[in-house]
Amino acid sequence: MDSTVKEARDRAARHQSLTIAAIGVVFGDIGTSPLYMMKETFGAQGSMGLNPVSVYGVLSLAFWSLMIIVSAKYCWFIMRADNKGEGGVLSLASLALRTGHAAPRRRRMIWFLALAGLALFYGDALITPSVSVLSAVEGLSVATDAFDRFVVPLATFILIALFFFQSRGTHTVGRLFGPVMLVWFSVIGLLGLIEIIRRPEVMLAVSPTYAVQMIMAQPWVAFVALGSIVLCVTGAEALYADMGHFGKGPIRTAWVGVAVCLVLNYFGQGALILSTPDALDNPFFRLAPAWALYPMVALATCATVIASQAVISGVFSLTRQAIQLGYLPRMDIRHTSATEMGQIYIPQINWFLMIGVALIVVWFKSSSALTHAYGLAVTGAMTIDTILAIIVARFLWGWNRWVTYAIFGGFLIVDVAFLSSNMLKIPTGGWLPIIVAIAAYTMFSVWNRGREALLSKLYRDAMPIREFLDHWDRTTERVSGTAVFMTSNPAVIPTAFLHNLKHNHVVHERVVIMKVEFEDFPRMSDEKRITVEKMGKGFYNVVVRYGFMERPDVPRALELCRQYGLSFDLMQTTFFLGRETLIPASRSELRRWQAQLFIAMQGAALSATRFFRIPANRVVEMGTQVEL
Repeated sequence: MDSTVKEARDRAARHQSLTIAAIGVVFGDIGTSPLYMMKETFGAQGSMGLNPVSVYGVLSLAFWSLMIIVSAKYCWFIMRADNKGEGGVLSLASLALRTGHAAPRRRRMIWFLALAGLALFYGDALITPSVSVLSAVEGLSVATDAFDRFVVPLATFILIALFFFQSRGTHTVGRLFGPVMLVWFSVIGLLGLIEIIRRPEVMLAVSPTYAVQMIMAQPWVAFVALGSIVLCVTGAEALYADMGHFGKGPIRTAWVGVAVCLVLNYFGQGALILSTPDALDNPFFRLAPAWALYPMVALATCATVIASQAVISGVFSLTRQAIQLGYLPRMDIRHTSATEMGQIYIPQINWFLMIGVALIVVWFKSSSALTHAYGLAVTGAMTIDTILAIIVARFLWGWNRWVTYAIFGGFLIVDVAFLSSNMLKIPTGGWLPIIVAIAAYTMFSVWNRGREALLSKLYRDAMPIREFLDHWDRTTERVSGTAVFMTSNPAVIPTAFLHNLKHNHVVHERVVIMKVEFEDFPRMSDEKRITVEKMGKGFYNVVVRYGFMERPDVPRALELCRQYGLSFDLMQTTFFLGRETLIPASRSELRRWQAQLFIAMQGAALSATRFFRIPANRVVEMGTQVEL
């Protein structure tokens, strides 16, 4: 009995710890939306009018958006799509591909949606830090106009400092995320509650009748307002994307408390602007008493930095997944924690984000201008999640067609309504995430197509390994040791092997043809990681499998070969890698600009030695020139 009680207490303590951590990491983005949602909804809609009907209507739409999109769609339904404990658009796409109904055409559509969602996330990652930190620093302007000219430089400085500290990792600072955001949510909830007590009738807006009344009275104005109201759910997709880090239970538990604080703050802002219309210039900071303004700016800045950190970490994680799945070239992926494998740092992506964010802040200059660019990326990603979830529910879970369409079709209608409203903002800033997404998707598709064309070129006339062994002249001198030839096609003789045989006229006494595969599972168990095939004459075929969230480690994989009777001494093992020098061909499977882009990406790719963690002093590279 004592052990059972202890286990229950341990589970409760772990659940509580994960819940607090989730508040810091998962809800940073959605938790800072009160800084600008109400201000932009009324500030940008001059024709709406500041009256009880419009305020109650907006509050009702915001409340039911939180309930429908976050609580019902993500927390209850989409989080059921558990890909070995992991979530996110790539995990959802992987589940959709396992439905048994994924014909080639449907597979292409699923991957198109997944990569489009990933591309939109890059746009979101550039905008979220910019708009969040700008909106926090703009709180200084509430106190005095003297700070106006310092807002952009100060926000830019804070953001650049944030990116410079990325290489140090977040495992130390991360411990503060939960407690700081816990204070943040408590404070914004309390400020909203104080204003609600002064005008309690504002809570009537919980009724959906006020949303319907507003839509019926001013349909076009309500439709346009959706483009700003959707800001209250930005970051909702993070609940599913971070499921693997915290689990469903802690995220769902944390959301209950977060939702209460958000609703209290939004309704408090609504009560304030009804009683004091002048507060519309910045209703969030106007909720705070004068003496608390500067502490609130400091707290808001901390909260927005945390929200930005969570998005940046998400970009690193999704970039690694895209690399493993073959949609981006190899990059330097550094682990910043000895205990948390999910905490990584990718220098190239970090500096790209830093430059992009700094330019965006300087270009747009205010959070109001940036919110026009914000919603399109978020609503596009949420729409893609819903479409993929329909495929999973219908074909993987086996739901009835009408039940699937009734539930997820309703979610899709809401998503499309928000997406359509945000399309109106394309001329005034919505073009930014579209351009970023197009650029990212172009890189994904060009790299994938380029790799296919390159591999086709390399292995088009290659000799099957079985045929080679049948006709191989055994008089070739054998030298001691083991040679490992890394290849993408273990069925044929690697080019590096033929070059070594041609120039050195020797073959090692033991030859291993090794292929590293990345599966559409997050992680692979060690029992399923290795496949070893003995082909005779001292030749072995080894396939090593990794999940798309794992870091490849070839030396450790070789240790796992012992269970198959194949042991390695690294000091007696030489790794042979092919290194291709690409030049544009007069006739190519790729268009000329695609070939040039692929060649540039190939040139910037991290070496296979570092990516697969192979000891550099045990590597021999065999170069070859390929026309592409």
